[in-house]
Amino acid sequence: MTTISVPLPADLLRALEGLVREGRVESKAHVMREALKMYLEEQAVQDVLRAEKEPRLSGDLETLAAALR
Repeated sequence: MTTISVPLPADLLRALEGLVREGRVESKAHVMREALKMYLEEQAVQDVLRAEKEPRLSGDLETLAAALR
């Protein structure tokens, strides 16, 4: 596993340390890993939602290509 350094604003650092102090999470690193996983999942959902809005092409490829000329 690789270690990285991430600068945080004071308010986020206090919130992160509070979560650990209160025993709500096991460590600051655990919170950061879980947050990144959640972010990546949300991005995947957003990608799917964007793809659903894309226009769909249907029909004969020759006809579609002719329409683009």
